[in-house]
This record gives sequence, C-alpha cells and structure tokens, in this order.
Amino acid sequence: MTEKLYVLGHPVGHSKSPAMYNAVYEKAGLNWHYGLMDLPTAAEAEAFLAARDFLSINITTPYKPQALAAADSQAASARLAHGANVLVNANGALIAYNTDGQGCVAYLEGAGVSFRGKSVVVCGTGPTSLSILHAVAQAGPAEVILVGRSKDRARDVLRIYVDELGALVGRTVDMPAFKEGHLSFAELYDRVNFKYGSYDTSRQAIAGADIIIDATPLGMNEGDGAPFDPALLSARQTVFDVVYGHGETALAHAARAAGCAFLDGAGMLVGQAVVTVGILRDITGEEALGMPEDELFSLMAAAAGFDLAR
Repeated sequence: MTEKLYVLGHPVGHSKSPAMYNAVYEKAGLNWHYGLMDLPTAAEAEAFLAARDFLSINITTPYKPQALAAADSQAASARLAHGANVLVNANGALIAYNTDGQGCVAYLEGAGVSFRGKSVVVCGTGPTSLSILHAVAQAGPAEVILVGRSKDRARDVLRIYVDELGALVGRTVDMPAFKEGHLSFAELYDRVNFKYGSYDTSRQAIAGADIIIDATPLGMNEGDGAPFDPALLSARQTVFDVVYGHGETALAHAARAAGCAFLDGAGMLVGQAVVTVGILRDITGEEALGMPEDELFSLMAAAAGFDLAR
C-alpha cells in the first residue's frame, strides 16, 4: 500500500517539498508518495485534517493553527509556537510538531552564523516567528527581540510564550537542547533576555541587532515592502528572510545593498525537512530513513534545485 504524504496550505504551487521528500523516499526504497494539498479555505483544510487520510503532512501558511488544533498530542515545539508545521499519523492519532525553528537555526549555524551572546531580532508574531524565536533562544543569544506591526500584539504574544515556557519548565523534567552547546528549556528561561516592540518603536534595537530574522510572509506577493525601514541596516549585520522562490524580496534587496550577509528561506526549508524525516523515522521505525543529516540535506537541496553547499 502506498503511504500518502502532503504539504497543506494555500498557495503551495511553488513548493519544493514534493521534490525533496520524494527524492528521500525513493532513495530509501519506500512506497511513499508526497504531493500538494492546496486548499483555498479553512473549512476545506479542516475537513482534510479531520479525515486523517495521510501518514504525515507538512503545513504552511495559513493553516498551522488549524493543524495544531486537529492534533491529539502536541510536542512542546508546536505548543509554544501555537501552530504545527508537521502532523504525523501514528496509528490514527495525530502528533503535532513545529520544525521551523530548529530547521532555521540548524541551517544558519551550518552556514557559519553564531547566535552565542548575540542580539537577535525576530520579525513577526505568528507560529513561524515563535518557533524560530524559541530555537534561536536555545542557541544561546544574549537577547531576542520580537517585533511586529503592533507593539501591543508583540507584547501579548511574547508574554504568552514566556509564561507557557515557564509552565513547561516548572512542571516537567528539563527538556534538553537538540544540539550540543545549546541551552535546555530551563537554561534559556533563566538566561535569555526577551524583549518586544514594533517596527516603529524598535528602530534602535533593529539597527543594533547582530542578526535579523524576518519570519513574516512579506515578499510572497508582488509589491510587498520590507517589514521595517531598510535604512536601519548596516554591513555588520546578518539578515535572514524565510521567504524563498518569489524573486528578490524588498528586504533581500536592501540587505545586499547595505552590505549585510544575507540568506533566504531555501536553506530553512531543507533544514526543517531534515528534522521532519528524523521524526518520521522515529515514529514509523523505518530504518531506511536513518541517513546522516548532512547526506539528507545535500540530497534534498539538490532535488529542490538549491545551491546550498555546507
């Protein structure tokens, strides 16, 4: 029997996920097929989730909150992000994860970016932003600043994240870091300085940041501007934009013009996919998926047509 796997979202026609995952499943000799599930409305997405006719799905904009709500159990990564980008069907029970942050940080660190002791700005207040904020915090920065269009919204989102993180730390055995040299949940809760603001009120923080991560969808549509005033950028900064495959975004153009080190979301897509394959290996017990992470990254990047030498 062919196992069915999908990427759920709208729009997803540009997605490289089918090419990446099918390359892995073909090499592993598995009768699994990964396809697109482009559903324009929330009602259609919720009906698809309720049917549970899949082994696993990846979820992109705008259905990460619906995917979380459909799950029977939630990993801390999905709970803290308030959205899931991976659902795995384990004998009829849906388990939710969010691999965006882990994939983002793994890719950036593989590209030579160090978060240790740095000031990091994360743009956006949705599930992708929160997943990245959490993974960045585990990488040991001095401070992480969440910024959005509304200062009140950023404050509320960050307060909920910190409160929920504290509750997890207080009632469970400390959750270790995914990677050696990173912080556990308790360590990041105690050590990392979390701040918030808006694009207008946080101009000094944006200009002073070592690393800026734009986790908003700006750039997916023609005419989208940068989330903040690009005049704040300087050559000493590293800028990362989660958007890929839509031409040069306004932020990418501004960052390159300012002399920043710039990376786009292609590497994060591959990085989170590598994490997802590991989750599927662990849940299904398919030993054929136990390829080294560097091999998986190279295979999936090549299948997507990305030039991402590590």
